[in-house]
Amino acid sequence: MLNFGLLGCGRIAPKHADALSCNQIPEARLAAVCDVQEDRARAFSEKYRVPYFTNLEAMMNEMQHKLDVVNVLTPSGLHARDTIKIASFGKHVLVEKPMALTLDDADAMIEACDRAKVKLFVMKQNRYNLPVKKLRQAVESGRFGKMVMGTVRVRWCRRQEYYDQDAWRGKWAQDGGVLANQASHHVDLLEWMMGNVESVFAKSATRLVNIEVEDTAVAVLKFTSGALGVIEATTATRPRDLEGSISILGENGSVEIGGFALNEMKVWNFSSPQPDDEDALTKYRQNPPSVYGFGHQEYLAHVVDCIHNEKAALVAGLEGRKSLELISAIYESIETGKEVVLRFRPQRCRLGI
Repeated sequence: MLNFGLLGCGRIAPKHADALSCNQIPEARLAAVCDVQEDRARAFSEKYRVPYFTNLEAMMNEMQHKLDVVNVLTPSGLHARDTIKIASFGKHVLVEKPMALTLDDADAMIEACDRAKVKLFVMKQNRYNLPVKKLRQAVESGRFGKMVMGTVRVRWCRRQEYYDQDAWRGKWAQDGGVLANQASHHVDLLEWMMGNVESVFAKSATRLVNIEVEDTAVAVLKFTSGALGVIEATTATRPRDLEGSISILGENGSVEIGGFALNEMKVWNFSSPQPDDEDALTKYRQNPPSVYGFGHQEYLAHVVDCIHNEKAALVAGLEGRKSLELISAIYESIETGKEVVLRFRPQRCRLGI
């Protein structure tokens, strides 16, 4: 049995706690929770019947021999600090997206986990959505042929009260805007499907809320394959969430996954049909209860499998760093007004500063 601890009991924490409770994942259970706000930690403790702490060091010291993995669910700007501390105790780390806000922090996290000989997992649960897995199979089998264009659209609604929930929301130092927060899964999927990015040009705006960062952004990408890409992301959709989608176009086929959480197969067209194509629009259609999708339970089961069987993680530190580098390049382009070529070191990007 692997024992998990949660560091952070905020908005995303119930997804982790629920998945680790009620025997949903064989050989995994929730063993402790920690949050600097005692009322949050106590509420989780009472609901899930586990001990709570208000200090990471205290949890790690007291639970030293009772924890195997710690899920880092703190504000994004604290991910590096917390991951490095947990690794120093010899525990595996699962960190929520984005893994960090700066490339230097991401590199320090990877180095700390390598040095401690523990695994670093980056939560990218949308890779486990049924239609996303089906799309990935088509990419890996070469059904698209030459790639033409990939597009992601995040059209969600986040009002001022969302940003006012916590002091760190909407700040450069701890959060970032729609690109670093809400759209980070979609950026990851676009690069996972289309391959490495050569360059990016982007614009952003803050339209409907009072925050430091952007609530709306667009970016045009050129992939190393020669294909093009578009990222459209906003939390200024009104009056409610509209969509979270990805479309992939190639010389031999077109696929679009829509819904509000990359959950609905809307288009599945290929020049050379295969027997199971007829089922694609029905079999691979799901409607999750929230924008987080269904993937937390599957991803956590994957973590258990990797640790028990010494398997490589689907999204380890280096893989998680890729989308962070792309997001950093997008912010760099926004600040400079110029096309940014990857691989690069940020000069003007304000994320994490």
